[in-house]
Amino acid sequence: MAEPAVPSNPSDEARRIRVERRVELLSAVVLAIATVLTAWSAFEASKWGGEMSIKFSEANARRTEATQASTAGGQLVQVDVSLFTNWLNAVASEQTKLADFYELRFRDEFKPAFDAWIASDPLALDEDEDPNSPFADEYEDLYVVQDLVDAESLSAQADDASTAARQANQRGDNYTLTTVLFASVLFFAGISTKFESLRAKYLTLGFGVVVLLSGAGIIATFPVLI
Repeated sequence: MAEPAVPSNPSDEARRIRVERRVELLSAVVLAIATVLTAWSAFEASKWGGEMSIKFSEANARRTEATQASTAGGQLVQVDVSLFTNWLNAVASEQTKLADFYELRFRDEFKPAFDAWIASDPLALDEDEDPNSPFADEYEDLYVVQDLVDAESLSAQADDASTAARQANQRGDNYTLTTVLFASVLFFAGISTKFESLRAKYLTLGFGVVVLLSGAGIIATFPVLI
């Protein structure tokens, strides 16, 4: 005759139920936090992606403006060189009126360097001496073509914008990585309630909590863009 089954200890069963409920509650909390952080990371990744696009557009615009200013400045330099060359030829051929004609048409940006050069009495130099010109390095502080200055400034602004765009791209990638981390937390927290073994529940949920805390610590160091 078979012996009757021994009923399980009611207190052990009640304890097991309480533990399982705690695990389920903790899992729900972890899921909620991971969901919020996943959404936040996705939002920031999107914002930094937009910032990257804006900065790259700004860099392209500045480079276009720099090219236009550089072209205009180069053309003005050619005008100055041409007028100065014509003036030299007129002086060399002793055509005083023609030389005065060209000199009156010197641009305002060229005149300071020309006046300083004339003050050095270059026409009185011996044949073996370097005659120099208003375009020499020693007059570069006096001969300032504003378009070329603007071109250099715009080019620097373009470089800064490109650097900012690359930084924004990297920050967006960093937030995308944390999105993947939090997605794994959602997986581990969700699957932890499916195991029968309490040990398996604890291990799976515990791993999810570790990843969650690690991800939260990482994004706490990231810059925020609203």
